[in-house]
Amino acid sequence: MRKGRIELGDVTPHNIKQLKLLNQVVFPVSYNDKFYKDVLEAGELAKLAYYNDVVVGGVCCRVDVQDGQRRLYIMTLGCLGPYRRLGIGTKMLEHVLNFVEKEGNFNSIFLHVQVNNDGALDFYKKFGFEVVETKQHYYKRIEPADAHVLQKTLVKS
Repeated sequence: MRKGRIELGDVTPHNIKQLKLLNQVVFPVSYNDKFYKDVLEAGELAKLAYYNDVVVGGVCCRVDVQDGQRRLYIMTLGCLGPYRRLGIGTKMLEHVLNFVEKEGNFNSIFLHVQVNNDGALDFYKKFGFEVVETKQHYYKRIEPADAHVLQKTLVKS
C-alpha cells in the first residue's frame, strides 16, 4: 500500500455509526450507548482517522480527575488491521499529546492494554508510556482478562 493521506476528523451524529463499527472490529470488548453519547460531546478528545478519505481508525479520550490530579484517559485508540504501521495510530496519539500540551494542566495520560497485546505495548512505549500497574481480571469477557495500566507522566511547564 503506498503512502496515503492521513487526516483526522470530528465524530458527529452522522458518522458515529462508523466509529461503532470500527470499534466492534478492532476491539475485543464492546462499548455501550453511553460511551458513544459521551464521545459525541468529547470534542477534540474524539477523532476518526481517515486514510485516503476512508475511515480506518478512531481515538476516544476523557478527562479523569482523581485526588486533584487531572489525567487524560485514552478509552480507545485503534486502527483496522490492514492499515496498521502506516502512521495512523501515531497521528491519533500525536493529536492527543498535542491536546494535553495545548490545554496544559494535565498530570498524566493513561490507558489499559490487554497483557498479551505486545503490538500496543511496544507502540505506547515508543511515546514514553510505561507500565505502572497490572490489573487482574480487568476485562470481563475476554482472555487474558488482565490489563496493564500504561501511563505517561507529563512534565509541568
